[in-house]
Amino acid sequence: MSKVIVANYTVSLDGYGAGPNQRLDQPFGDDAEVLHDWMLIAMAARDRGETGPGVDQLDRFRDGVGATIMGRNMFSPLRGAWADESWRGYWGENPPYHHATFVHTHHLRPDLVMDGGTTFHFTDQPAAAVLDRAREAAGDQDIVVAGGAATIRQYLDADLIDEIDLMVAPIFLGAGESPFGGDALKKFDVTDTVVLPRATLYRLRR
Repeated sequence: MSKVIVANYTVSLDGYGAGPNQRLDQPFGDDAEVLHDWMLIAMAARDRGETGPGVDQLDRFRDGVGATIMGRNMFSPLRGAWADESWRGYWGENPPYHHATFVHTHHLRPDLVMDGGTTFHFTDQPAAAVLDRAREAAGDQDIVVAGGAATIRQYLDADLIDEIDLMVAPIFLGAGESPFGGDALKKFDVTDTVVLPRATLYRLRR
């Protein structure tokens, strides 16, 4: 059976996956771009043809994923009702997903078919119902819950997550959005720890 995975989600040392004041020119909020320094370092290494744990982690979820789930904040910096349908995501006309991608939002819009096989489905259904749709789309492949923080928290609270690859960056944000709340993480064990440049990976499994 396919697994539901939070893949390479990065938080600060004080547990925030985004800082305050998320907006178009600062999609992760104030002072939070450094959360993903580890990823930029790994991407540069991969472009140079190098290998290593950072490159391995980038490529870990490249294959075997058949659907992605995300929140409105991850898809768009815009809030409230859509003024129009001109916003098509942060990723250009060929987003990196290449499969069905479900976007939680209170403001529905028609499916958005992109180049490369990505189709964004906008939904106001509860987490369990969206996961059922994602499982149908993914077949026997895994499903990634990509973020943001509120979406991950929603799926954790509903007891729908099987695995988490959590990156912890060596910074403090002091405020922002956290994916954690309650005691949901008590159901997980840390099975592996990997130190990367500018982050530490914790693999959490049920």
